[in-house]
Amino acid sequence: MHYVKQDGQAVFKFAVRNTEEACRRILDRNGVRPDDIDLLVSHQANRRIILSAAEKLGVPEEKVVINIERFGNTTAATIPLALNDAVADKRLKRGDLLLMVSVGAGFTVGSLLLRWGLKE
Repeated sequence: MHYVKQDGQAVFKFAVRNTEEACRRILDRNGVRPDDIDLLVSHQANRRIILSAAEKLGVPEEKVVINIERFGNTTAATIPLALNDAVADKRLKRGDLLLMVSVGAGFTVGSLLLRWGLKE
């Protein structure tokens, strides 16, 4: 009773399912297919969660940005850090279609679809 306990398997399943669902909702709302995406940038909580959700979406691993090995889970900074890495690695270019998604603390879920840097 006096210790924090987490059901890791339930959290994993929730995160994968809700990451995929949030992505599908925003893609469907905008008439975009997963193969139209240039890059998928997810909250960097767990490599397996990110890759499992990408696989369910049909997004190949080469279109997924993962840098958790460098920084760990930096909470709210994971997506900005991943975007910075994608730009530095020349994986993210002007006009690319970018899908960002996060499932985080308190089981919050959000996604964003945008065209990267159309203007100077």
